[in-house]
Amino acid sequence: MLSVTNHEIAGVRCAIHDSDPARREAVVFVHGNPGPMDDWEELAPVVAKFARVVAMDMPGYGRADHPRDFDYTISGYAKYLGALLDRLAVDRAHLVLHDFGGAWGLRWAIDHPSRIASLTLINTGIMEGYRWHSFARIWQTPILGELAQLTTTAWGTHRALNRMSPKPMPRSFVDRIMKYADWGHKRAVLKLYRASKNLPQAFPEFTGHTFAETLPTCVLWGAGDPFVSVDFAEKQKKFFPLAEVHVLQGLGHWPFIDDLQAVQRPLEAFLRRQAKG
Repeated sequence: MLSVTNHEIAGVRCAIHDSDPARREAVVFVHGNPGPMDDWEELAPVVAKFARVVAMDMPGYGRADHPRDFDYTISGYAKYLGALLDRLAVDRAHLVLHDFGGAWGLRWAIDHPSRIASLTLINTGIMEGYRWHSFARIWQTPILGELAQLTTTAWGTHRALNRMSPKPMPRSFVDRIMKYADWGHKRAVLKLYRASKNLPQAFPEFTGHTFAETLPTCVLWGAGDPFVSVDFAEKQKKFFPLAEVHVLQGLGHWPFIDDLQAVQRPLEAFLRRQAKG
């Protein structure tokens, strides 16, 4: 488990892992849904050998507060991420994004193009033409979403993930998710997915952002992802022309859980070239 300290950012307490606060440039790992930052517990120490590493539990997830009145939108999370990086004095960020962390991090990058040093997208990115998966459609439906969240169990979640994923998911992975899945977390998930139901409105189309044309970018994608099709991996080159794309056969939506080394090798090689300290 990553070592963490608690910080209050914009009125919301969150847990943060920061390997070397003295440096002003950092590799910033941003989890998605359902999180938490423990998703990075194997990768972060590897990267910390040569760069400052920052990871966090975002509001509604993990050890962070799960407040009722937080702005559970892509924009709201992007602003929170920005406030967190400001508090930690991270001037330049190498973003490593997964799942909804992709939308949060990219929204921040669009608003702060001079502060993004490189970009790594893991089963996430610019989702032009994306259609929501079945779980999302349930969560986006009033009453049905609440019923689904109220009746979710560790056993049922593990069974569903194993049925959909190319490799069996460790029960420890599911138990970690359920450890923090109080009603505040479940409410946050419902609010986020409902606020993001119309993706073009929730996350404006990625056009006219010239910084992306020269941005060092690494795309890592589990080819068997049941939630976000691998077809989107190569499509990232439309937005990030310098992107190197690694399609990871036999892996799913959490490729770093399915096969750590398959993700670590290209990620570490890319970040060693980009991160200067």
